[in-house]
This record gives sequence, structure tokens and C-alpha cells, in this order.
Amino acid sequence: MSTPTNDPAIIAEELILLDADLGESKDAVISRLSELLATAGRATDAGPLRDAALAREAQSATGLPGGIAIPHCRAEAVVSASLGFARLNPKVDFGAPDGPADLVFLIAAPAGAGSAHMKLLSSLARALVKPEFVTALREAPSAADVVALVDGVINPAPKAKHAVPAASASAAKPAATEAAHEAAVDDAAVDDALKHIVAVTACPTGIAHTYMAADSLVAAGERAGVTVHVETQGSSGSTPLDPALIASAEAVIFATDVGVKGKERFAGKPVISSGVKRAINEPDVMVTEALRASNDPNAARVSGTAAAAGGSSSSAGELGWGTRIRQILLTGVSYMIPFVAAGGLLIALGFLVGGYEISSNAEEIVINNSITALPDGGMRAYLGAVLFQIGALSFSFLVPALAGYISYAIADRPGLAPGFTAGAVAVLVGAGFIGGLVGGLIAGFVALWISKWKIPAVLRGLMPVVIIPLFATLIVGGLMFLVLGKPLAAITNGLTDWLNGLSGTSIIILGIILGLMMCFDLGGPVNKAAYAFATAGLSVTDVASLRIMAAVMAAGMVPPLAMALASLVRPRLFTEAERENGKAAWFLGAAFISEGAIPFAAADPLRVIPSMMAGGALTGALIMATDVTLSAPHGGLIVFFAIGKFLWFLVALVAGTLLSAFLVVFAKQFVKGKNAPTDEALDPDLVTA
Repeated sequence: MSTPTNDPAIIAEELILLDADLGESKDAVISRLSELLATAGRATDAGPLRDAALAREAQSATGLPGGIAIPHCRAEAVVSASLGFARLNPKVDFGAPDGPADLVFLIAAPAGAGSAHMKLLSSLARALVKPEFVTALREAPSAADVVALVDGVINPAPKAKHAVPAASASAAKPAATEAAHEAAVDDAAVDDALKHIVAVTACPTGIAHTYMAADSLVAAGERAGVTVHVETQGSSGSTPLDPALIASAEAVIFATDVGVKGKERFAGKPVISSGVKRAINEPDVMVTEALRASNDPNAARVSGTAAAAGGSSSSAGELGWGTRIRQILLTGVSYMIPFVAAGGLLIALGFLVGGYEISSNAEEIVINNSITALPDGGMRAYLGAVLFQIGALSFSFLVPALAGYISYAIADRPGLAPGFTAGAVAVLVGAGFIGGLVGGLIAGFVALWISKWKIPAVLRGLMPVVIIPLFATLIVGGLMFLVLGKPLAAITNGLTDWLNGLSGTSIIILGIILGLMMCFDLGGPVNKAAYAFATAGLSVTDVASLRIMAAVMAAGMVPPLAMALASLVRPRLFTEAERENGKAAWFLGAAFISEGAIPFAAADPLRVIPSMMAGGALTGALIMATDVTLSAPHGGLIVFFAIGKFLWFLVALVAGTLLSAFLVVFAKQFVKGKNAPTDEALDPDLVTA
């Protein structure tokens, strides 16, 4: 095997150890392989090579599913790009989710050899997802056989399928055969080089999961030797993928917890769909599945039939209905939250400027007065009334937006009008949040059903703008008024009365439950369910709803603050990247952005999440026990002026943060999971200091 230059072969027999005991830790394995490369003249010194590889390991584990590990680095000490290989006995833990590794490749590249390093890494990584290659490595009788196997994947033979047409065409023209064959081989090389996947990532809030999933997929694509282009449909806006890029993509990955915007653009493409968390936890698997789907004529594909007929694009055949319903509901909640946040904060500002009594006459002041004809109370009362009224109007869209975008997630744009109408009817009849959920679902499925009607071609153009909205709105509006309105209103009133009647132990238990929910999945469906429950019932005249809102926000602030504190007081229990995340988590927690704890939870869920839930439960219980209230739905400590009994709010928040920080430190210190990194791996300098 040779490299494109005069450098020695990337792998040679002297760089291979078979069935070797290299120690009990990955540090020992990497050190031994570094020494092997240095002894063979591939590195000037084993120490810097080992340190560079361990530093890379500290950023994220390189263990892959299936008993494989690929520690890698670029280092000044490396003379030429090289592979060290060890088949271990016993196996050693490299942080893979399914257990320790017995096949380890140390990939070493010179400091300036960026492209060569990535090509080497990607070629090998792509081969390592092939079971036959991995099996052959485990069964190889000699180092020479391993060299031959690796050479076969790094310098693969031309693909036979490209040569077949050329061979057929050459039967009558032998002179053309060789040229056609060479052209086919060249085409294959170009095809591999240009192979790419497109992806869409989206989570309910579009703050953290969306972008973490995108980065994970891009990195996984690099490891697999393909380019992954991601459209992040997050809260900071979205740049649509180039249509030409979509058209030439091998496959599409939808890693979303909400509906995909513009799904019809991907019609006909092989598709891999999942929630957004899977793209964070298993990006390599998803990329591998997408590549496999691109070669499978029976793979699931993005539907284009419904979109063409009326704008709807059902994907029930791609996802289970449980996942689909969750996406539908979270789409509604996702679009509802901006109305809640903007409206709630403006209402709180109205109280700050005009006093709490402004809620009783704000509408009258705004209509009957102006900047030149101020009401009693002067400019302060007028501005307070304006802020309150703007916020109240924004807040009034809460239920219609929820219902409208639930319907949109089911039937696309034709579902918006019946969905919003169903939400408005729910508000009118007193069915509230529950009425919005039910009305939105009915509106969406009715619109989807109508979109499948077979109608004369001359009327098809009217389907999405007239026929579907008209009949779907009529049907869902009629059902809400004639059949469902009163029962749903009765349920809503019963729930409200029950909440208002809670006291003593009952209200504390409710605080504990809300605290547990807020810290369970940090911005996921359970977290959003608790948040939606609090915001949907928020009313400045209902003290019970204000206590619930306070418990939800305070508990949601605990995880990032606790992880920031834990990484500050016990830094050697966290990686360097986690310590950096901990600094930012102070600000995210103070602003009520629970997603600030996601990097910690994703890396170590079994020890982090239970610790966060315990602290959130304590905070929720204390909020309820001390009658703390909150009249703003978001903002964290920024909306201190909207918090009743602010001192007790701080006490509850600090107590929960301290408990969670203590528990996570205790767990990381004394409860070692099978994938728990050693102290040396986390930070060798701190250990020796």
C-alpha cells in the first residue's frame, strides 16, 4: 500500500498488534500504539503523539458501536500519515454506547495534513460500518492479512456495476471497451467524491437541539466520507437548502420534533426520519442508514402525492403514529410559544409601568386617550395601558395559534384557516387550551381528508385556497359549537376549579410533579407539556395559575444553573468542553433557558438527569409552599418585577440548584458507569496538580 507521495505506506505489518493485552484503559492503549508508531519511525516522539490523541479523546469519545475505536489526531511529531492497529484481548472501554472495543485504529497525521487526515479517517470510518470488514479484521490470521484488508478499503477496486454497461457496449467495438471502462471508473470516483446528503433539524424551541443535531450530523458525515448539508429550522430563522442541492442528494434525513417546513421540496427522496435527539445521540447510525437507503429501491421516500394535490404531505408511512402525533402537538406548542413570550412579557411590563390595577381599565384608556390626551394617572398610566393591551392582544392568540399550527402540521397550509377558527371557537365557548388541542387535531385531519377528494381537474387549483379551508372550517366549527364545545368547556372548568382548590400537601405535590417534568428532558416534549400547561392557564386574576407559572419557571432554571455550579466547584469531573459550557450555563439558567444543560445530559444522562429532576422537584415544592407567584411566562431573573415574594423565589431556586449540583457531583465522583471517563482522561493536568 502506498500514499500518493513518496511517503511510506499508511499501514504496515510492524504497526499491527494482534490479540494483545495493552492495559485496562484507553490511555494505556493509545500510549502503546503511539510508542509503536514512534519505534517504526512514523513519529519523532511518542509523547506528543499520545498527548494529541488523548486531547482529542477528551473532547468526545471515539468508540463506535460494534467494538471499534478510532482515536485520532494531527501532531507535529508525526512524520507521515499512519495507522496503528491493535486487536485487543481483553477489550478496553473507549466510550461507545454498547460496550468496550477490541478493534482499535490509531490514526496519526502530520500537523499540516488536514485533508489527508480527513480522507484517511473517513475512508476507514466508512469501512468500519460494514459488518464483513469488521468480521474479517477479527478473523485475520496475520498482520499481513490486516494490511491487505485495510488497503482494500483505503484504495478500493473499481466498482463492477459501473463497468458492466461499458463491457456490453464494447462487445462489437473492442477498441472502445478500455476507454469506456476507464470512463466508468472515473465516473465512479467522481460520484463518490460528490456524494452528499441533505438534512433538516428542528426542535420545539429551536434554541439548542436543532443546532446540536445539525453539528452532529455534519460531523458524522465527515467521518463517513460524505457531505451532509443541513437546513436548521430554528428560532433564529432558516436558510432553505438550494433546490439543486436537494435534487442531487443521495437521501434526506429529517431529525425533527416538529413538522418540517417545505417538506414537499424533498418529495421522492429516500428518507430517514426520527426525533431530533436521535441525531445527537446516534448521528453515525443515521448517516449510515441514509446511505443504505440511497441504494435501496424499497426504502421509505418523502411523499409528494399529497403536496401536489393540495399542499398536504402526510408522512405517516415514514414514522410511527406515536411519533407523528408527538410532532403534530409539538408543532402547535412551538408556534404558540412566541405569542406567549411576547404577550406575557409585555403584560408584565404594563404592570411595572402602570401598576396591577391597569388590567381593569387598559382597554378603555387605550381607546379613549392618546399621547396628547392623557388619562388620570398621566403618562405612566397611559404607557402602562398601551403595553398591557398589546401584550393582552398577543396573548389572546395563544389558543388559536396552538390549534392553527397543530392543524398545519397535519394538513400543511390548507389546514391553517380551519385550525385557527377551531381555536377561536374554543376560546369563545370557554374550552380553552384543551379545546384548542382537540379542535386543532380535528381541523387538521378533516382538511387532510378533504385534500384527498377526487374532483374534476378544473377545480383542483381551488382546493388549497377555497375548497379545503371552506369545508374543513365549516365541519370543525360546526362540531365545536354543536357537539364538543360544552363538554370541553366543562372539562376545562373542572380542571381550573381543581387547581384553585388545591392547598397544603396537594399543591406541593403539584409543584414537585411540575419540577420533575421541567427537568426530565430539558426542552423536550415532557418539559414543553409542563410549560404549555402553565402558560395556557396563566391569568393575572387567578392566583393558582400564577403559582404554577412560578414553579415551572423556577424549576426550569435549575438544570443549567446546577451544572454551571457543579463544573465550577469540581472541574476535574468534567471535560474541558463541559467546563466551557458551564460558564455559558450561568447566563442561560438565569434567563430560563433549560437547554443550557443539554450538553451535560447528553454526555452523561444517567447521572445528570436524575440529579436535575431532584433539584427541580425541590424548587417546585418550595415555590408552592411559600406562595410565590409569577405573572410573566418567560424571562428568568430578568422579569424579577413580575415575581411575587421574590426573596422566596430566590431561596427556592438556590435550594434546588445546590441539591442538583451536589447530587451530580456525588454521582460523578462515586457512581462510575461503564462509560465513565477516568480522571486522567477528563483532565490529566488537574489530576497531577
